[in-house]
Amino acid sequence: QLQLVESGGGSVQPGGSLTLSCAASGNIPSTYCMGWFRAVSGKDHEGVAHERAGGAIYADSVKGRFSISRDTTKNILSLQMNSLQPEDTGMYYCAADWCHSMDLDARFHTLRYRGQGTQVTVSS
Repeated sequence: QLQLVESGGGSVQPGGSLTLSCAASGNIPSTYCMGWFRAVSGKDHEGVAHERAGGAIYADSVKGRFSISRDTTKNILSLQMNSLQPEDTGMYYCAADWCHSMDLDARFHTLRYRGQGTQVTVSS
């Protein structure tokens, strides 16, 4: 069973940056894509950034500020987050599933592999 473990969360001031990492316990199947979701208290998980064969896709709220990448040699997915704002506060999760299932509108709890999350807090 593949396991995903997120790290890199923390507290930053508005305008700051953080880089999240998601370490996979094994190789990700070539037919799978990975992505990041976030959950804010009282709201459903929101797709933030997902891999795509033709290029990553991002939620409108993070375009131009967040960047997703994967080191396939180390099985680590990263999320570089710049110009963070208080509304970016939440628990961030990574997930992996068949690429056709990894859509920004995907229901997080239905995805094949899911991490436990790392907290990001943006406040002054």
